[in-house]
Amino acid sequence: MEKLILDLNNSNTQIRLDSLKKLMNLVSDGTLKGIAARRTNQKGLVNNHIHTWYSFSPYSPVKAVWQAFTAGLDTAGIVDHDNAAGAKEFIRAGEITGLPVTVGMECRADFSNTKLKGRRINHPDQLSTAYVVLHGIPHEYIESVNDFFRPFIRERIKRNRKMTEKINDYFSKWEISVNFDTDILPISKYSDGGTVTERHILFALADKFIKRFGKGRRLAEFLQNSLNLELAGKIRTFILDRDNEYYQYDLMGVLKSELLKLFYIPASYECPDIEKVVDFAESINAISAYAYLGDIAESVTGDKKAQKFEDSYLEELFTVLKKLGFRAITYMPTRNTMEQIIRVRKLCDRFNFLQISGEDINSPRQSFTGKAISGGDFDNLVEATWALIGHERLATENADNGFFSKATELKYPNLKERIEVFAKIGRTKT
Repeated sequence: MEKLILDLNNSNTQIRLDSLKKLMNLVSDGTLKGIAARRTNQKGLVNNHIHTWYSFSPYSPVKAVWQAFTAGLDTAGIVDHDNAAGAKEFIRAGEITGLPVTVGMECRADFSNTKLKGRRINHPDQLSTAYVVLHGIPHEYIESVNDFFRPFIRERIKRNRKMTEKINDYFSKWEISVNFDTDILPISKYSDGGTVTERHILFALADKFIKRFGKGRRLAEFLQNSLNLELAGKIRTFILDRDNEYYQYDLMGVLKSELLKLFYIPASYECPDIEKVVDFAESINAISAYAYLGDIAESVTGDKKAQKFEDSYLEELFTVLKKLGFRAITYMPTRNTMEQIIRVRKLCDRFNFLQISGEDINSPRQSFTGKAISGGDFDNLVEATWALIGHERLATENADNGFFSKATELKYPNLKERIEVFAKIGRTKT
C-alpha cells in the first residue's frame, strides 16, 4: 500500500490514476477499514480551496483528492494559481473515489483602476492588488482558462528570475546561491502548464540553507543572528527539530514571513486588470469570488506576519466588488475570528453575494478537514458548496442553466432559494 500512496505523486499521470483505483479497491474490499469508518463518522466537511503541484503544494491532483477522501471530506475543490492545468486530473480522481469535486483557480488581479488604488487589500506584499478566485468553472472552459492566463504566467517567470538574482546578490557573502533553471523550475510544473510562485523560490532557498548549515541549532542561529529573523514558539521548535519531517516546508514558511521583503519585486504585467478577470469569468459562466483575508493577529499557516488588511474599509470594499460584478465572497473560517466572520456574513447578505468556503491547502501541515466548518455554525457554507457543485454540473451541460445565468436569476431571484435548488441538484447522484 505504501508504494501505491507514493505513486499518487508519480510523474506519470496514468500511474497516479491507476494507483488511486487500486487504493479504492482496498477501501471497497474492507482492507482499509479506517478510511471507510472516517468517512462514515465525519459529515458536513467541505473545502473548495485546495492547491496542487500545478501551483505550490506537495500534492498532485490525484493525491489531493485522495487526501480529501481519506480525511472524510464530503467534497473537494481545486484552485491552483494562474492555471487550471490539474483540473481534468482532479475531476477524474473525483470520479474514481466517488468524491464530488469543484474546479476553480486563483489569481492576483490589479485593482489600480478602482477606488481601492493604493490600498492594502488581501495581498501581504503589494498595494492595489488582490487575490480572487474563479469557482465552478464549466468543464468545457478549462482550456480557455489556461489560454487566458498563460501570458500572465510567462510574465511571472520574468519577475521570478529577477527576484532570484536579488536573492543571489544578497546571500553571496554566505556562498549561497539558487539557480532558477536547475533549482526552481524542476520543483514546479511549469513545463506542464503550472505556475512558479514565490513559494517555489523560497522552497529552493530553504534547501540551500539546509545544505549549507544542516538542520537544527546551527541553522536556527544563522537565521536569528545573521539574518535577524524572529524564531519563537512552535516555529522555533520546528526549526530546532532535526527529525522534523516537514522541515523544509516549515523553514520556507519562516522565510516567506520574514525574508520575502528583501527580494520581493512588485508584480505588474502578470496581474490582469480586475475588470478583465470578472468579465472573463462571466464569459465562461464561472463564479467570480473575492478571497476575504481580514486583519491578521497571528498567522495560522506560519507564513504571514501580523498585518492589517481589509477590515478598516470592508463596507467600501464590498461596494467596489459589487460594482465590478463579483458574484461571491470566499473565506476561510479557521483563519478568522467569529467576529470577523459574522461581519462578512452580514455584508454578504446585504450585497447578495454567494458565500463559499475554502481552507487554503498548500503545505503538508495543513489539515484538509478545516474542522472549524463543522458543528453547525457554517451550515450555509456546506449548502453553498453543494450549490456550487450543482452549478458546475448544470453549466457544463448548458450555459443557460448556470447559477448566475439570466434565466436562472429570473426563475429564482431569491439567492437563498436558488442555493437550496442548486444544492439539491449538487447532492443528486449522476
